[in-house]
Amino acid sequence: MPQRVRDVSLPARVARLEEDVAQLRRTGWERDELPLYPTAFTALAFSDATAFTTLWETTFAPRTAGLSLGLTAVGDQVAGVNTGGSWQVLLAGAVVWSGTVPPSFTVQYASTTLDLLPYRGVSEVLLQVQTRRTSGANTGGRFGGGGSIGLSPRFARIL
Repeated sequence: MPQRVRDVSLPARVARLEEDVAQLRRTGWERDELPLYPTAFTALAFSDATAFTTLWETTFAPRTAGLSLGLTAVGDQVAGVNTGGSWQVLLAGAVVWSGTVPPSFTVQYASTTLDLLPYRGVSEVLLQVQTRRTSGANTGGRFGGGGSIGLSPRFARIL
């Protein structure tokens, strides 16, 4: 059986090393899904509270540089009155991303990449997604306290 002689020339070794580094960089783009768990028993969590209420949360160990997060939010309509609100995402109790839900009874999609570098030395980080109602009806609606804000994660990918 013929034996293959390895090329030991410097240009060949450098080329092999460059290919190995490029392959390692490509594998770094693989993404892992991070599960978020509802704090209520409904699939799309709704809240009619006027103070921020946690609708989704998870605890994870940040071992990467970023978390790509996408949310879906929708207002409500009670007796012809549209409900608006706001939402916020907290990492370890600090607000890292926030937005509003206009009182227009339309679905909105928001996405961002959160920087996890400040949390890399921590063994566990609590991620919370909160919402609150800021305008709309004060009575009636899904829970009787007025219009509700619906919020659900579309994706949470560890980069």
